[in-house]
Amino acid sequence: MAHSQWRLSPDRYFDPDPAQRRIARELYEAVRPLPIISPHGHVDPSLFADENGTFGTPAELLIIPDHYVFRMLYSQGIALESLGVPAGAGERDHRKIWQLFAENFYLFRGTPTGVWLAYVFDQVFGIEEKLTGATAPSIYDQLEAKLNSPEFRPRALFERFNIEVLCTTDFATDSLRYHQAIWDSGWQGDIRPTFRPDDVVHLLRPDWRQNVDKLSDLTGIEVNSYSALIRALEGRRAFFKELGAVASDSDGTSLATGELTPQEAEWIFQRALRGEADTQDAARFFGHMLMESARMSIEDGLVMQVHFGSYRNHNQPLFDRLGPDMGADIPFRAEFTRNLRPLLNKYGNDPRLTFVVFTLDASTYTRELAPLAGHYPALKLGPPWWFHDSINGMTRYFNQVMETTGLYNTVGFTDDTRAFPTISARHDLWRRMSANWLAGLVVRAVVDEEDAREMVAELAYGLAKRAYKFE
Repeated sequence: MAHSQWRLSPDRYFDPDPAQRRIARELYEAVRPLPIISPHGHVDPSLFADENGTFGTPAELLIIPDHYVFRMLYSQGIALESLGVPAGAGERDHRKIWQLFAENFYLFRGTPTGVWLAYVFDQVFGIEEKLTGATAPSIYDQLEAKLNSPEFRPRALFERFNIEVLCTTDFATDSLRYHQAIWDSGWQGDIRPTFRPDDVVHLLRPDWRQNVDKLSDLTGIEVNSYSALIRALEGRRAFFKELGAVASDSDGTSLATGELTPQEAEWIFQRALRGEADTQDAARFFGHMLMESARMSIEDGLVMQVHFGSYRNHNQPLFDRLGPDMGADIPFRAEFTRNLRPLLNKYGNDPRLTFVVFTLDASTYTRELAPLAGHYPALKLGPPWWFHDSINGMTRYFNQVMETTGLYNTVGFTDDTRAFPTISARHDLWRRMSANWLAGLVVRAVVDEEDAREMVAELAYGLAKRAYKFE
């Protein structure tokens, strides 16, 4: 029996207006071959530490590590354990996991995940048939054979995707042993760590005290005081830089920046060591540590990133049963104008600082973030992220941000990738939507085609390369 096949239009996502579509196609074709700059994501560096490393099974590649995938299935009442989530738990027969995924693949129609996976199946792996329950066994066999071949090993795909640089996200207490192994191997793939201190600056995390002890072990500094914490973090930042890091990153549910006195910071830190810190302590300390992060970034040159607006682990029973990162992170309303003022008043006028803000609250684009980024020399606006990394999310971003912020106060695209093969699909979508937006400006005579060609190259490549100081 014949099965339906993938038919990806070469003009997908472009406006149906013929004039705009023609220009969009030309702009896209001009940037389609450009290398990929990926300054923020969650790809596991261990994949690239060994030249013979593999992605594992199709389920390990596309389902188990990717909350974009399994959260949709969970929303339809499918138990995460039946998908092998979290990794190493629940169902261990990966063919059964794949079959369940395939039978429910229709759920992703019209979603960003559906768009990415269609590209992955068709363009990356050359799978001709659409994924359904009926085609699941055959497609699993095809993928398994390809994943076991040299052409589809992680390093080979990295080179095939024309990735110029890929940044991972690594906690302050990460040993970076896989980054060191990549460095020592002599392979030319440019994979860099990103310094994320959240494991030791969020005082109420369940494993905070253990992480502080680990930080002590890694640095040889006994972190028994606030001043010792600062010295240890500065030391870890220097180590990350030695392995190529260009940025730091933080996230949180409170963004009220403000400076504590050294005595206040010490009091709060000591209360945390005794297990006595409360939510107000944690919020004030994190706001202060964002100020410290800005200071450190001016001194050591790391780009400072903040990802804000996610209520982590919203589903408490699920968190209690399976732990964090189970697809239950939900956006909430954010405020930046007042909350960032202390940090921006102290450091926002210093051009040595690059401070990139990402948000899940798109309602702040026009009202707050676009005007802020359009004024402060240090502040740059991150691209549409997570729930907004989509056709409609990118369209809203371009329409709500660019007039006020200006193109050159943004930083291009960051893909936030977890399932590595989707990285090329995500950048392809961004380049197509960038071309489509600019084509709309051209047909309305807002910019001419010469300017549009320069702008689309900036969005695809130039902005990210300069903002993150890649050499």
